[in-house]
Amino acid sequence: MRRAIRVIAKSDWVPAEANGTVTLSFEDRFRRRVCLHDDVGEAFLLDLPHATRFEDGDGLALEGGAVLMVRAAVEDVLNIAGTDTQHTARLAWHIGNRHTPVEVLPNGQLRILYDHVLAHMLEGLGAVTTRLQSKFVPESGAYDAQSQGDARHGHAHSHHG
Repeated sequence: MRRAIRVIAKSDWVPAEANGTVTLSFEDRFRRRVCLHDDVGEAFLLDLPHATRFEDGDGLALEGGAVLMVRAAVEDVLNIAGTDTQHTARLAWHIGNRHTPVEVLPNGQLRILYDHVLAHMLEGLGAVTTRLQSKFVPESGAYDAQSQGDARHGHAHSHHG
């Protein structure tokens, strides 16, 4: 079976040189060791030294030199808009207080994976929410930022394997 042994940051390789792609949900883009299937259905073993977060556009280096390009899957997400920047910051605080990964969009809105309880809470706080299907690429967070590098290590409290 093919083995993916290293994550290559999207800035450190040329995607046109990919030998295939693998489309993964947000949760599946933070792993250490698991059997996965690429986008044509061929199995490979993700076999990293520790749990690692990989992003849309990163490469998974296979033994032998081939590289699979990671693509973020389209998921059920919730876009969140505040009435102004202060309100949006307050909404972000409430999301972060629940340890929920959040993506900050270019237009200043926030995005989370859809959760009906959080949607109800945010609407109660005056947010305008829009449920849609889109890629989810949240902020890496303080723990990830401390250990960023070629491998993008996750924080020590992760339970993913």
